[in-house]
Amino acid sequence: MSMWTLVSWVLLAHLPPDGAAQLEKVDRLMPELRRLASEPALVREVKRQNAQRVPLDSIQKLDEEWRATPSLTPFKRKVLGSESARSLSRYRDRMGRVVAEAFVMDNQGALVGATRRTSDYWQGDEPKWRRSFNGGRGAELREKPFFDESTQSYVVQVSLPVKDGARVIGALTVSISLLEL
Repeated sequence: MSMWTLVSWVLLAHLPPDGAAQLEKVDRLMPELRRLASEPALVREVKRQNAQRVPLDSIQKLDEEWRATPSLTPFKRKVLGSESARSLSRYRDRMGRVVAEAFVMDNQGALVGATRRTSDYWQGDEPKWRRSFNGGRGAELREKPFFDESTQSYVVQVSLPVKDGARVIGALTVSISLLEL
C-alpha cells in the first residue's frame, strides 16, 4: 500500500461514509462562497471596523471577556446582530442546514459578524484567519473535515479573503455540514 493511499484512508476514516463525495460537493460550492465573501454588507462592515483601528491588546481583552462569559452579553449581541451577521444569516437560511455557521473577521482577526456565538472573539491566532488574510495577500483555505462539538455535525471549514476591490481587508469562514450536502 502506498503512503498516499494510507493517508487517504486515514483522512476518509474520519468522515461520514460518503465523505469523498461530500468534499467534491464542497468544491462545487466554492464559486458561491467567493460571491458571499464579496457581499457588499460584509465588505462595508469589515471596512467600518478596520477604520476604528482598535489596538490588538484591546481586541485580546474583548476576547478574554468573550471566552470567560458563557451568557449572551451586550457585546456578543452586537456582533451577532450586526448587519454582516444578518447578511450571513440570510445566506445560511437560503442554503439550509448545509451551512452550520458562518462568520466574518476584520484585518486583525476580530469578529465583525457571526451566525452563532463562536467560542472566541479573536480568530487572529487561528489558521482560518492567518491563511485566508495571509498578510493582506489573501488565500483560500479548506480545512480537514472534523466533528464540530458546537454545531454537533461533521463539517469542513472554508475560509476566504474578504476584499475591497483587489485589497484584502478581512476574512470569511463558513462551516459546511458534510451530512447535509
